[in-house]
Amino acid sequence: MPNCNLPTLYDQLGGAAAVEAAVDNFYRRVLNDDRVAGYFDGVDMDRQRVKQKAFLTMAFGGPHNYTGKDMRNGHAHLVSRGLNDSHVDAIIELLGATLRDMGVAENLIQQVAAIAESTRNDVLCR
Repeated sequence: MPNCNLPTLYDQLGGAAAVEAAVDNFYRRVLNDDRVAGYFDGVDMDRQRVKQKAFLTMAFGGPHNYTGKDMRNGHAHLVSRGLNDSHVDAIIELLGATLRDMGVAENLIQQVAAIAESTRNDVLCR
């Protein structure tokens, strides 16, 4: 009989506290990276952090409290401003660097990167 109580990626990463720290550290990196910082001009970053924490919690198998827009609707205005694959690559890179600095195991970082990669076409409205 299979074990249905395997820990989720969310649990393996450290749960709510880890997602909270990761998102805060991630956005510090994003806002200091010339490749992507401009896409956050005028964004309420406190609100953005809350939305991102809820989204990543859900995406990683934690409690589902995300009520934001879907990926296409949430990013269409950015695509019209030039958002492209190089920007998605930068975000995935910055997320991985954030997790590495937090001491997250490489296999878990690869799982996070795969989840982020799975949203690429929706983020880019393709």
